[in-house]
Amino acid sequence: MTAPTPPTPPFRDPHLPFAKRIDDLLSRLTLEERTGALHQFTPAVERLGVAAFRTGQEALHGVAWMGPATVFPQAVGLGATWNPELVRRVGEAVSRETRAMRARDERVGLNVWAPTVNLLRHPLWGRNEEGYSEDPRLTSAIATAYTRGLRGDHPVYWRTAPVLKHWLAHNNETARDTTSSSVRPRVLHEYDLRAFRDAVEAGAVAGVMPAYNLVNGRPNHVSPYLREQLRTWTEEELLVCSDAGAPSNLVDSEHYFDTHEEAVAASLRAGVDSFTDHGTDSSIIVGRLEGALRQGLLTEAEIDGAVRRQLSVRFRLGEFDPGADPYGGGGNTGDAGAPQAEGGADEHAFDTPEHRALAQEAAEQAVVLLKNDGLLPLAPAHTRVAVVGLLADECKLDWYSGTLIHRSTPLEGLYERFGAERVEFAEGVDRVLLKTSAGAFLHVPPAPDTPEAARGAEGALDPALLAGRTDLAPLTAGPEGTELALADWGEGVLTLRAPDGRYLSVAEDGYLRASADQPGGWVVQETFRLEPHGGGHLLRHVGTGLPVQVAADGVKVAPKSAAAAESTAAGQDAAAGAGPEVFELIVTEHGEEAVARAAARADAVVVVAGNDPHINGRETEDRTTLRLPAQQELLLRSARAANPNTVLALVSAYPYAVDPTDLPAMLWTAHGGQAAGTALARVLAGDVSPAGRLPQTWYADDADLPGLLDYDVIGSRQTYLYFGGTPLFPFGHGLSYAAFAYGGLTARAEEQGVRVSFTVTNTGAVTADEVVQLYTRAVDPSVPRPLRELVAHRRLSLAPGETAGLTFELPLSAFAFWDVAVGRWRVEPGRYELLAGASSADVRQWTTLTLDGEPAVPRAVLEHGLDAAGFDEQSGTEIVDRSKESGDAVTPVAGQEGELVFRRCDFGNGAREVTVEVSGEGTVELSLDDGPVLAGLSPSAPASGPYEYVTLGAPLASPGVPVATAGVHEVRLRLRGPLRLARVGFSA
Repeated sequence: MTAPTPPTPPFRDPHLPFAKRIDDLLSRLTLEERTGALHQFTPAVERLGVAAFRTGQEALHGVAWMGPATVFPQAVGLGATWNPELVRRVGEAVSRETRAMRARDERVGLNVWAPTVNLLRHPLWGRNEEGYSEDPRLTSAIATAYTRGLRGDHPVYWRTAPVLKHWLAHNNETARDTTSSSVRPRVLHEYDLRAFRDAVEAGAVAGVMPAYNLVNGRPNHVSPYLREQLRTWTEEELLVCSDAGAPSNLVDSEHYFDTHEEAVAASLRAGVDSFTDHGTDSSIIVGRLEGALRQGLLTEAEIDGAVRRQLSVRFRLGEFDPGADPYGGGGNTGDAGAPQAEGGADEHAFDTPEHRALAQEAAEQAVVLLKNDGLLPLAPAHTRVAVVGLLADECKLDWYSGTLIHRSTPLEGLYERFGAERVEFAEGVDRVLLKTSAGAFLHVPPAPDTPEAARGAEGALDPALLAGRTDLAPLTAGPEGTELALADWGEGVLTLRAPDGRYLSVAEDGYLRASADQPGGWVVQETFRLEPHGGGHLLRHVGTGLPVQVAADGVKVAPKSAAAAESTAAGQDAAAGAGPEVFELIVTEHGEEAVARAAARADAVVVVAGNDPHINGRETEDRTTLRLPAQQELLLRSARAANPNTVLALVSAYPYAVDPTDLPAMLWTAHGGQAAGTALARVLAGDVSPAGRLPQTWYADDADLPGLLDYDVIGSRQTYLYFGGTPLFPFGHGLSYAAFAYGGLTARAEEQGVRVSFTVTNTGAVTADEVVQLYTRAVDPSVPRPLRELVAHRRLSLAPGETAGLTFELPLSAFAFWDVAVGRWRVEPGRYELLAGASSADVRQWTTLTLDGEPAVPRAVLEHGLDAAGFDEQSGTEIVDRSKESGDAVTPVAGQEGELVFRRCDFGNGAREVTVEVSGEGTVELSLDDGPVLAGLSPSAPASGPYEYVTLGAPLASPGVPVATAGVHEVRLRLRGPLRLARVGFSA
């Protein structure tokens, strides 16, 4: 007799809705299993046949860290395409490769941590390469496209589950885990939240990752906005994954909580569902969560809510329906009631011809022509080209790249397009020898003949843990020196490269070897400084901070004990082999001279300048200046002096301030991935008319920039929205080899929005793309509004003489602003300009229309009072946390007197008393309009802590004295001393 088949548990039944299946699975998990699921690396539950799971597969512009994959342009380069449909296809290709790599390596995850939607508010931010734009609408359009590609188009199952990074107001690497971004309500809603919101509401986002920083004094990992904003934007369950190590930061560096149990409990209650901390070791986080449960800081229901959100993602990824998952290759179930698999072999497409072509198309579309006085395009059949510069023969990767399968440098692209016989190359590095105080020279031993694998080719869950090579012989000192290629990347940071292309690097054992294919790693081990010392130079290794010494067994960094004595006895100790070495730097060839020779022999020169994505501007390190590094400025000047037909091609992760006056042509592209060189060569040759557009303002000088930690884009006049100066190149700028005429602009207000129509005609001689941009501006606003604001755009291709008619339907919300007086969006009545053109500054057609809108009403201060953070204007203050859970307060910047201004406050027939809720010590002074101080309030004794508030009152009028506050007034509050002001109230 055959034993009966056990019934299928409901969580395995594809006929049931996901919610019921998740309920069933949750009910079968023990508390220990549920708690264990809250770490990034969730263990398997073998008794239920539930597999292990991990959150977090980096996939910013290709599958990262897990070995060879198609590498697309950096995110800022994808933003420069202004082409959501292209970016959707890139996202789709990345998701297919994720599935393909997962099929052969279970370490590859399907919960992808991408894209980054932090706005590129400040061009010195080290992670500028990761974002799409300084504009929230363009950012959300590109992010939405990428997430749709990552998600797939099946109505039930997702190919991958994208998580947006990094929530919220995160644009600095300097002290990123302890600095607080002061974000006023208008900036919060109109700027920082908008990029996240539009992408979430589009329905292709599985979750978000909070950032390391604090916002308004509160760490993002306990942000109330996760509940109050994020989770109100969609009915989907959103998974919130912590950033790596951030839960521990709440105690260890931020000191926001006293214990780790309090920290994980507060994070979970705020909305964090998965803790990324302590690598693959889940025991520490799980122990803290269990401790929080025992202490009553958490409930089982709160644990279940977080697990439910994780399971929701896993079900959508098809994990529990292998026969129905259209992306898993499991085939159809044959059950008419179950969701059917529709995918084929292409669902696991990897490094296909289509993906390679897409990588090239994306790289081509990302190229921005900044200036052209007629030099471009070059004629391949008649032009001898010199290609020079530190990046001329480089195809650079960044921290969030995969390993290249294919590569194309500008030099290789020009060889291919113009012919090697018509192209001359000069890198522009200085060729140097390093001579010791004993008269010997640094020598690089020959490398073995076996080919070396590229860094990270084997894949790693955490590439920060990859160790340097120790299998090669270290450098020595002897009578025959090795000529090294010295490149100065700015700020005195150098790389040294051996003749065979290997970079000098320091491994964990401290020895110098020529062992790296490129600079890289979480802590870069391939950078050095030459510091003047005792008639020569110390060679200091940046990664360890230690100077180099020459020992009997090879060249290595000096032990810390020896390095400490470097200031007095370096030369003597080095001679004895005991201390840091003092080197004589012998330059055998100056890079600018080689560049000048090559430039002089050419018809045209292409100077390829820019950055190495691992040096001077990257995650953990902000830039200090917009200026091009001095060595590259020198190379550019040398090329231009030798040949006036000089093109500057900037290949960089961020903008530079380079004077283009003497240059006939200038281009910019982000690091363009595997096809970067081919794409650049095709643009230079005119095979492709450039149509990339700048996704952020290029400022002319460092003096134009706000402070890196100043997040008030309105008050500090930041980005194209508010910047009133003259930029080097404006937002949306980009030229073409064609010309375009705009005409017939009409705008009509309708019940639900505004309908805008116009035409664009290619008046040039070549087929080309144009990026049509539509902006709006409030003509006479009552509050500071953007100088112009992008509301729509479209990239289209037109043949010579072809005309396209375009129509944009703008919702009324496109004209709204966040009214702090009422705490919501409002369209102000009045006139609005609609401006169509090729950039934010190049307006070709415009018109004005009047919107009825919603009239403003004065603040009813007798009824509602004033929230301190709801000011109209401020100076000398910052917003801080009113409590650890929620709410805002305002405090003066340390050492300054602060002022808050609240406009149009209605006091009715007058107020007789003012009250303030404050903590700390100091004084709050109240005045109306430009009048005298009417009240001053100071706590009689300092509070016991920053969250211990007291309510203080003072009269504004007395019997027999007229009420001076009647009517509508401007309220001014001056804050002195280290106090926090939460609210102001008035009584009649």
